[in-house]
Amino acid sequence: MRSIDPFHSLAFSLHANPGVYAVLVGSGVSRAAKIPTGWEITLDLIRKLAKLHGEEPEPDPEQWYLKEFDKEPSYSDLLDELAKTQAERQQLLRGYFEPTDEEREEGAKASTAAHRAIAALSAKGFVRVIITTNFDRLVETALNDVGVVPAILSSPDQVKGALPLIHTKCCVFKVNGDYLDTRIRNTPAELDEYPKEFNELLDRIFDEFGVIVCGWSAEWDGALRSALIRAPSRRFTMYWASRGKPGEEAQRLIDHRRADLILIDDADSFFEDVQQHVESIEEYSRPHPLSTEVAVASLKRYISEPRHRIRLSDLVDVAVNQVLNAASKVDSGELVTQQPNRGLVTASLRAYESTCSTLLAIASIGGYWAEDDNLTAWERAIQRLSVASLGKGTSWFPIKTYPTRLLLYAFGIGVVESGKLCHLNRILSTTVNYGPTQYQPENVTTALFNIEVTARFPWDRLLDGMEESVEPLSEWIHDALRQPLKNLIADEQKYSFVFDKLEILIALGFGYRTKFSIDWFPPGAFFIRSQTMQRLMTEITDSVSELGDTSSYVKCGIFGSTHAECMQSLENFERFVSRVIRGRGL
Repeated sequence: MRSIDPFHSLAFSLHANPGVYAVLVGSGVSRAAKIPTGWEITLDLIRKLAKLHGEEPEPDPEQWYLKEFDKEPSYSDLLDELAKTQAERQQLLRGYFEPTDEEREEGAKASTAAHRAIAALSAKGFVRVIITTNFDRLVETALNDVGVVPAILSSPDQVKGALPLIHTKCCVFKVNGDYLDTRIRNTPAELDEYPKEFNELLDRIFDEFGVIVCGWSAEWDGALRSALIRAPSRRFTMYWASRGKPGEEAQRLIDHRRADLILIDDADSFFEDVQQHVESIEEYSRPHPLSTEVAVASLKRYISEPRHRIRLSDLVDVAVNQVLNAASKVDSGELVTQQPNRGLVTASLRAYESTCSTLLAIASIGGYWAEDDNLTAWERAIQRLSVASLGKGTSWFPIKTYPTRLLLYAFGIGVVESGKLCHLNRILSTTVNYGPTQYQPENVTTALFNIEVTARFPWDRLLDGMEESVEPLSEWIHDALRQPLKNLIADEQKYSFVFDKLEILIALGFGYRTKFSIDWFPPGAFFIRSQTMQRLMTEITDSVSELGDTSSYVKCGIFGSTHAECMQSLENFERFVSRVIRGRGL
């Protein structure tokens, strides 16, 4: 049976897991730049040494050296003999890495197509960590050319003072040093043992990231080989790109790590192809820009007249089908077999957002212009997305509800902006069933947030950049919906105000639907905008207390059907808010 090409698997893995793969490059990646490999430098040094002896080493400098010194030539040994100190070795190597005026005119010793492709992948967030055994600065130059300013780590002090990788847009880890730094590693002793800081960082990288290897023979760098061998994790695949059959050391690592071997012609064409394939998948996955515009225009036409009720329902169904079809691809593979981790959770939510873009655009407009006779289409949309969350394993179950959350928020923001709170109450009351045995039918409000209470771990803190956030998921959704809802609410402050109002109403509705909860309400991003929260609570409380049963908040029934019930809900919620603020020291 024909199997999928590992190169295609690599492209899909990079696209589905942006920032999760590290690139490990050796001297072969700089070959097209006419920067010599370690062996080519060795042969050149032998030639120069032979000239000092007044002898001609050609046609075989290696054999001349063996005959003259009775041992095989070694790049590291030769450098150690010719330049006794690291400073001397640095000066000796400088000419091999810096272009002459003539070489500069020829484009030699400049960033290659491989370096530029790696930089392009980094600029789009697909590659965050680049490990290189090379002393040159071609990777850094290529990154700077595309506007990426990487963190350069080439010494223990730099590693010790560096930000955690999750907070770094791009990191270049030069394990053997930089040719302008006297602490470069050349000798066998230097290459076989890294500083403690290097080993600790490599252990984290090889445990937490997948690895793409190219241009590295694995023959010389004993400490780097050891780091790969001792790494316990196999959560992400290793891909090893090789020109021809790998050498003995490389094959040993490939076997040990169960890496996918990809045979290539050269590093330039390999990385260019990777970049092009990932961008092709990205383009294919992105909804056509006209599809959203056409859907929104159609929705506005259908809303205007009741006779278009069926067409409106069909339009919403088509948008939901688009989400379900695309989400089934997101749900496959690693989501079923692996525990959630930072890379997978972030990549999954981003993929869901991409698939939901058209649905979210029409949902916000649909919420704003909603009428009683077209709410059924949106209730059914929530129910269908909820059913799609089933059967994916308990660890992933809360994450699978993300499309339902996005729809609820997008539609809810439209409704809150229009002021038709009765429609919001109806949507929040939509009955969903998250399973025939473990969960009973309940309204979507309590279903979603009860899942948060019973989740086995705080998965939202695995979201990239949200480790220290007050309310990670709420803040993430706030930012994720900003672009799709700009046509509805252009002003940034107003958008945040409406978002916070929706979350407060959802929290109040949760408390009312769980029999006047006094212990817990769904917290939201309103906690980080305390002045807005206080303004909203004052507005809602004043309306209920002053207008009584005629208040729009009482009439809508979200958090009580009478003045007394609504006041009780508000008092319970305010006690909860005060307790949270005291507990957090806000």
